[in-house]
This record gives sequence, C-alpha cells and structure tokens, in this order.
Amino acid sequence: MSTHILWLIGRRLAAAVLTLLIVSMVIFAITAILPGDSAQQILGQFATPEQIEALRQQLGLNQPAIVRYLDWLAGLLSGNLGESMSNNMPVTELMQGRLGNTLMLALVTAVVSVPIALLLGITAAICRGGRMDKCLSTLTLALVAVPEFLVATLAVLIFAVKLRWFSALSFASDISSPLEFIRTYTLPVMTLCFVIIAQMARMTRAAVVDQLDSSYAEMARLKGLGSLRIALVHALPNAVGPIANAIALSLSYLFGGVVIVESIFNYPGIASLMVDAVTNRDIALVQACTMLFCSGYLLLVLIADVSAILSNPRLRNR
Repeated sequence: MSTHILWLIGRRLAAAVLTLLIVSMVIFAITAILPGDSAQQILGQFATPEQIEALRQQLGLNQPAIVRYLDWLAGLLSGNLGESMSNNMPVTELMQGRLGNTLMLALVTAVVSVPIALLLGITAAICRGGRMDKCLSTLTLALVAVPEFLVATLAVLIFAVKLRWFSALSFASDISSPLEFIRTYTLPVMTLCFVIIAQMARMTRAAVVDQLDSSYAEMARLKGLGSLRIALVHALPNAVGPIANAIALSLSYLFGGVVIVESIFNYPGIASLMVDAVTNRDIALVQACTMLFCSGYLLLVLIADVSAILSNPRLRNR
C-alpha cells in the first residue's frame, strides 16, 4: 500500500473523528435544551422545590453547560456512559442487553439483502436496455420511494392480521427453535430489506455498467466474447470496490430504518430503548444511544470511503 493511499485513508479517519466530535456537541446541545427538567421528571409533580434543587445539585445540573459537556465527553471516552434515571442502572449495562438484538437484526438483514441486491443489480447491468433491465429499474425505483412505516404496516396487516402467518410483535428473547427464529425476524427483516435491496441493486447496476463501458470490455466484445462472460469474468472483478462502497452506504441506511422497525414490531433492540428513553426524558440513555447510532453510521461511511480509495487503480499504482 503506497504512502499516498495511507495519507488519504488517514485523512478520512481524521475527518470521521472530527465529525463524531461535532456530533457529540450537537447531541449534547439538543438534549440540554429539551423542555422540562430531569430532576422534576425523576421526583414527580408532588416534589417540593427544595427536593428538586437538591437533586439538581446532586446530578450536577446546576453546573455550566461546557463543564457538563466535558464531564460527559470524558466519561464517554472512558466507557462510563452514566446512569439511567428511569431504570436506575448503568447505561452501559442497560445497552448491553439490547445491542445484541439490534446487531442480530442488522446481520440477518444484511445476509438476506446483499445477495439479492447483487443478483438484481448484476442482472440489470447485463441486460441493460432490455425488458428485464427496465422492469428491475422500475421496481427498485418504486421500492426506494416507499417508506418503512408503510411497508411495516402493510406487512402486519397482510401477514399477521389477514393470513396469520407471523406475529405482529417480535420478541427476540423467546426464540427456542429455527421456526421461532423465522417467525420473529421475517416481518422486521422484510421491512428493512425492501428499501435496502432497491438502493443496493441500483448502485450495483451503475458500478457494473460503468465497467462494461470501459475499453477493455469493448475489446472483449470485439474478440467475440458473450455478454455474460464479459460481465462475470472481466467487469465484475473490477467493480468489486464500487460494489463494496455501495453495500456499505446501503447498510448505513439500517441505522435510520431500524428505529421505525423496532418501534412498530416492539423489537427489543437499541432503537426501541432510545425511543423509550426519549419518552421518559432519560438524557444519559438518549445521549448514549444516539452516539452509538452515529458511530455505527460513520464507521460504515468510512468503510465505504476506504473501499472507494482502494478500488481506484490510479491511486493503487501511484
């Protein structure tokens, strides 16, 4: 790996760290200006002003915002995410029980969506301009425009209410057999896959078509090679970098969609925990969950950027 590539990757990494620092400031500022008072929320409406003031002093809410931010940031860097006020337990311990469920949901979604999206994207590229390409392009464009909450609502209405094939609620802790696993994850995964597959297929098609338009693909056509062989043997290996970039960017969309899906299906993950925390005004938990989602999103974008850099032949040979 050349020094120039290392320099470009280092710049992307530094930009990601700087972005995460700015995000932490924004998250802290937004949670700090939320209406209401955490001490009042904990003690209830019948608490006296003296009790509220004493708790505010204990929680450090009377300190200047910059001091509270630096304390929170230092705790974040040391792994101390604070105490959940509504659950009366450390935030780290609370999130550990939910993080595995969310990662499992994301993993199953990726395992299902990536092969289907690659198959659709490569097929559309090979048949570009034909009926298959037009049908797939129209279908993926239509799926991208459909929001998750509508897909989830229709899925519940059809498969849970009408057909009674699956449960409308997904309890990940009750899984004891492969059949229970399928019943639990089918509707949430199907909802998330709808948009992700469409996005990934369109980006994969564009990456393969770009390679099929290159001079070496044209030379292969002049030699009499078939379209399928040119696409699979010559174009696809050179499109691995852009396709990896497309996969990483598409999967980053999971961090937005999982909030809606977990809430609708009552799935016990990090996103539903964050929604409950917002409802209970559990500031420490809201901040920790939001930082986790932003970190995951930036990590996937960083992977996409690095994939794009490594797949650029001009940079590799520089």
